[in-house]
Amino acid sequence: MEVYLDNSATTRCFDQVAELMTHIMCEDYGNPSSLHRKGVQAEKYVRYAKEVIARNLKVNEKEIFFTSGGTESDNLALRGCAYANCRSGRHLITTRVEHPAILQTMRHLEEEGFRVTYLPVDTKGCIRLEDLERAITGETILVSIMHTNNEVGSLQPIAEAGALIKGMNPRILFHVDAVQGYGKFRIHPKKMKIDLLSVSGHKIHGPKGVGFLYVDEKVKIKPVIFGGGQQSGMRSGTENVPGIAGLAKAVELIYGNLDQDVAKMYQMKKAFVEGVRQIDDVIVNGHPDETGAPHVVSVSFRGVRSEVILHALEDKGIYVSAGSACSAHKPQPSATLQAMGIDKELLGSTIRFSFSVFTTMDEINYTLRTMYDIIPMLRRYTRK
Repeated sequence: MEVYLDNSATTRCFDQVAELMTHIMCEDYGNPSSLHRKGVQAEKYVRYAKEVIARNLKVNEKEIFFTSGGTESDNLALRGCAYANCRSGRHLITTRVEHPAILQTMRHLEEEGFRVTYLPVDTKGCIRLEDLERAITGETILVSIMHTNNEVGSLQPIAEAGALIKGMNPRILFHVDAVQGYGKFRIHPKKMKIDLLSVSGHKIHGPKGVGFLYVDEKVKIKPVIFGGGQQSGMRSGTENVPGIAGLAKAVELIYGNLDQDVAKMYQMKKAFVEGVRQIDDVIVNGHPDETGAPHVVSVSFRGVRSEVILHALEDKGIYVSAGSACSAHKPQPSATLQAMGIDKELLGSTIRFSFSVFTTMDEINYTLRTMYDIIPMLRRYTRK
């Protein structure tokens, strides 16, 4: 049996997405900037994708900008807003548990002369609103807080943070990295006081290499990629029409059955957490119940290295992750787990299991049975 439980890293494309993209690449392959029939047809796909996403978010179509994915969306949001608003202040706020696309961009901005406050989190990986309130100053121009943590699945109080930020100063911009939350929750930026929202296609059964950034029309932002002036000059470069159309199809499909799919994932999460706790010396990190994301479970196995568990499971056809896929090749402890205060000896013994709409209960049970066999064996081997 092959079991893929690394859906926070990437997801399998919906069949309908792959079919649509193949059709566009082989038949409707025109450049959307071209004036002839092929170009007009290509532009229709881009326009329709904006309609689909804007309708889903309950925003205006002109507020959607397509990018190459979550990392570019995060960079455009942070760098574009920091450069455009630096005359009003040079103070930025984020959290210690953000994705590297946020943390590395913030460090770059620090080198450019901006000051960044990194909010701490509690033992579950969530910020405290009082810390956010204390961090805001008259120089603050941007706050960036992720919706759903990619390593442990903790959910940040986004709506409450938005209300707090705007209540203190309506001019402060609020950016949300929703790469892990979009497709699992209904997110409405206007209602939640979100000015900018980052999303990636390959996390929601769409294609890799495409995403979008929602930018409220009132936001002052500068482009960071220059060229032919596509997308109103905000993001130059020929639009990735197959990817954009595939992303829109994925949005339609994943939100078309959202409630049932999320309920199913929470059921699997509950069964998995209950099952994994039958193993001695394990700690489930974050929120193991419905107060956390439906698709992510982080488990620390005392006494066994993450890489050893990962490859032992791989030998049985089970694919998991030792942390964020975007930093998996860097031999350093997880910043998220460190910020949560996880014991040092567990930092290198943590595995992330992440589910999707394709995951089945049979796969969950097979994974649990496999771990019941291999974890005690690996511990005996490690002790020797």
